Amino acid sequence: MPNKAVFLDRDGTLVEDPGYINSPEQVKLLDGAAKALIELKAMGYKLVVATNQSGIARGIFTEKTLVEIHERLKQLLAENDAHLDNIYYCPYLPDGVIAKYRKDSDWRKPKPGMLLAAASEMDIDLAQSWIIGDSSRDVQAGKSAGCKTILIDNPVQGRLARHSDSNPDHTAVNITEAVNLIKKYYRQYKPPVQPQPISAPAAAHAAAPIPIPAFKPPPAPAPPPIPAPAVKQVQAEPPQKPPSPHVSQDRTEQLLETILAHLKGVQRAQKFTDFSIMGMLAGLVQMVVPLCLLI
Repeated sequence: MPNKAVFLDRDGTLVEDPGYINSPEQVKLLDGAAKALIELKAMGYKLVVATNQSGIARGIFTEKTLVEIHERLKQLLAENDAHLDNIYYCPYLPDGVIAKYRKDSDWRKPKPGMLLAAASEMDIDLAQSWIIGDSSRDVQAGKSAGCKTILIDNPVQGRLARHSDSNPDHTAVNITEAVNLIKKYYRQYKPPVQPQPISAPAAAHAAAPIPIPAFKPPPAPAPPPIPAPAVKQVQAEPPQKPPSPHVSQDRTEQLLETILAHLKGVQRAQKFTDFSIMGMLAGLVQMVVPLCLLI
């Protein structure tokens, strides 16, 4: 996927512009510059400086000095936890005093050569990119490249006359406000996240009903065991032995002998008394009753 970038002018946008900085000691960050770069990086933008440096063609400083100036710029940003992804500069000027640099160039703003070169080398989508600068040249270069443009229009710097013909997309008093404009645009026009397609097995799995297990009532608690009643052991009485037949026979014989003796006595008494029926019956009863008792 192509990158998106914010192209930044150097003097008057990131650092103070005393007019042709020619030594590293002159580099001083503008208030809020480092924090602005950190916020842009957090939004996913590549940070690229694109700056005209005609002071080389004018003989004010050399390319070697310019490299030292840019190293100082990187150092100051790093001390504030900010970083640049690249720096492009144009040393050429059609009427420069240094013959090597006396020419016109597609890299010199308002031409878009530096932005196009960065887009090719860093795989940048210019339609998703911005340029922030304090001159109409920055705005024109950004429009020619297809970027959205923000003009730093600070009356304190006395540059309103230079901006009258720029027609930027937005204006800001400093880089902090410029970043806030990008953040507002980013929130407003951020493309919605497209849902990922669901594979056929996953879709079938998602559409399948979830089986619900059958309800099983919990088992009823077992009743407490009933203690067995205490059994009182009763000692059985020993069975009574039937009377011995020998003993019964002896008693019967004794009783018969008694009855026989009684009858003999009655017979002897009858010899001396008169005979009567009643007396005879009485005697028979006396014999039968003992016999029944015996049986």
